[in-house]
Amino acid sequence: MKIHLTLSFLFISISAFASIDRGRVDSLKILIAGANKQTLPDTTTIKRLNNLAENYFDSNPDSTLFYGRKSIEQSRKINYRQGLANGLVLTGHANFFKGRFAQGQQNFDEALDIYKSINDLKGLSNCYKLYGRMDNLLAKYQTALYYLNLALDLNTQLKDDTEIADCYKNIGIVYFSEGQNSTALDYYYKALYLTIKNNDHNASASIYNDIGVVLQGMEVYPKALEHYHKALNLFKGTNNLTGVGTINENIGEVLIAHKEYDRAIVHLSKAIKIAKKQDDKDGMSSVFTDLGLCYAHKGQFALAKRYLDTSLQIASKFKIVYNQAYALIGMATMYNLQKDYKNAYIYATQGQHLAATLRNLTVRSSAALQLNKTLAGLGRYDDAYNMLKRYNELKDSLNNNESIQKLTSYNLELNFASKERQLAQQHKEKDDSYNQRIKQQRLINLIFLTIIIGMLAVSIVYYRQKRKQQQINAMLEDKNREVLQQKTDLDDQAKKLNDLNVLKDRLISVLAHDLRAPLSTLRGLFSLLEDETISHEQMLAMIPGVLKKLEYTSDFLDTLLFWINSQMDNFDSSTKSFFIKDIVAYETESYLEQAKLKGINIIDSVSQDAVASADPNSIRIVIRNLITNAIKFSSENDTIEITSIQQDDHNYVISVKDTGMGMSEEQLGKLFKSKVNSNTGTNNESGTGMGMLFCKDLVEKCSGKIWVTSKQGQGTKFSFTVPMGKLTESHLEVA
Repeated sequence: MKIHLTLSFLFISISAFASIDRGRVDSLKILIAGANKQTLPDTTTIKRLNNLAENYFDSNPDSTLFYGRKSIEQSRKINYRQGLANGLVLTGHANFFKGRFAQGQQNFDEALDIYKSINDLKGLSNCYKLYGRMDNLLAKYQTALYYLNLALDLNTQLKDDTEIADCYKNIGIVYFSEGQNSTALDYYYKALYLTIKNNDHNASASIYNDIGVVLQGMEVYPKALEHYHKALNLFKGTNNLTGVGTINENIGEVLIAHKEYDRAIVHLSKAIKIAKKQDDKDGMSSVFTDLGLCYAHKGQFALAKRYLDTSLQIASKFKIVYNQAYALIGMATMYNLQKDYKNAYIYATQGQHLAATLRNLTVRSSAALQLNKTLAGLGRYDDAYNMLKRYNELKDSLNNNESIQKLTSYNLELNFASKERQLAQQHKEKDDSYNQRIKQQRLINLIFLTIIIGMLAVSIVYYRQKRKQQQINAMLEDKNREVLQQKTDLDDQAKKLNDLNVLKDRLISVLAHDLRAPLSTLRGLFSLLEDETISHEQMLAMIPGVLKKLEYTSDFLDTLLFWINSQMDNFDSSTKSFFIKDIVAYETESYLEQAKLKGINIIDSVSQDAVASADPNSIRIVIRNLITNAIKFSSENDTIEITSIQQDDHNYVISVKDTGMGMSEEQLGKLFKSKVNSNTGTNNESGTGMGMLFCKDLVEKCSGKIWVTSKQGQGTKFSFTVPMGKLTESHLEVA
């Protein structure tokens, strides 16, 4: 039974496509031409409609809906159950993508019944997977995991690596949404191993983006941007507009965290353009909130409120719980910036309540932070303090050591496995090339012998065969040398991996030893407060000491995290030209208050026009460590002076000199060689003993050298070299 496509239907179809892309119209013309030869739709036409619906999803979901509905309509006419189920799944996917969750659920439920009745395991697994993705958007995490694990079991039976990887990825997304970053990383890297193995760039790009989101939540922004750019490069040349839009939004959010609002708006504008084109309700709501935050921080509150209101309306209408919470927190942020704490409190409490249902650590910590600011602005200091404690607990969970260690371990394993695969591929290519040359040589010899067989004597034939054997032996010797060299390279890689493992153990030891004391102090103080063991006056007396330990711990963690990143093979040192004065002035200003409390005078004598060429973040860390070290070992009326002089035509020497307590010869001998036992400062300040080791490593990565001169009781002078640079007009514009 085949239906005839009348002329009126043709006109209606082409008219309906007036606003649709040209490629879709051309594809429809092909289908209409084929259908005009039939009286009823056939299975081939329905399969083509479903293929078109699937191929258009990443670039134009409206096309997916159109072709999916046509497939459903024609499948029902001929009772083609396989085509009907496939059309329902594609239509359901597009419906929930556009925020029509009830329609999506209805499509999926009908498709599941059909797949089960015809025992189509592949179709069933795909439907389960999409059901799980939809439930994750609705914050139904347990249901989402149930469906995704069903899909994973079926794909494991089918031995479909591509779909197994996609299931791992989506399970990781659910665990990330629940705030279980460590478990999310487990699944992301399982998926990434499979996509790299199968050379699936599109899927790898999506996973790199998801790992970047975890890093962004942990505030490891340079590594997050590195993963986003990896994903963006892999997406280039594809039609995956959804992926490109998502990555631009994520890059925009990192730039917001860095307070680079104008640059963030550039990326967010690209993201919103794609989301609007695809009618992506989830994407539009999320990006509108980000744009609202940008304009709020720029002081353009009317524009910010318009964006945030739009985001909240979309998220509420389509019940996208995550975006609702995100928009409410954005509203609270905007009102806090205006010091309108009454309105901020309304949105902050709503955002806090909704965030609690999500379990996502990033959203919950953001909600706690804004509610803390609101309560402080309203004068409710006790409530604000409790909320600040809650915020710190969430941030600690977000940045837990387990996630950092897993990330480091996975990256090392992934890089090593990738290099092994590259070497294996090179071996194969060389072997194939070698065998091909051997075959060609044999063919040439055969033809040559055939032509001149009657003209050559036995001695000439013997001579040529012997020469041929010598050539083969020489080639085999070359091949053996190459194999030995590659074995040596692999041994070097294994040694390097072992060295990095030792480094990991060393860092864990430092974290376990040097962070235990301040955390124990805080825990003890909070226990005393909870038990009401100490009075209010006693608590106030203890607070300055606790704050000193917190400041030390925070500074140490900043330095340690940056140094950990610098130890990665793929760490981008971001070498650029910059004014040394800018960095020194910033760090000096940051520590003026601390120096003033000890009665210490800090003098910035760095030349205004001294330009260095290095990684400014590395130099900033070094100068920060040297200044804090000088303050630590100086007393009242001491002086700290920072200077820069040109050493030669290629280098500047930056020095931090103090008139403090100085060091003995024994201390000087151990300073840059390994972790030392740090002495307490003039006000009993503590230290880790790792700071100078970090400084030496960072200076050497910037092609410099560091040294120290000191006499006990007469002060200390730390000096290091940094390459000279030259600022162009483009550098000045960036600056």
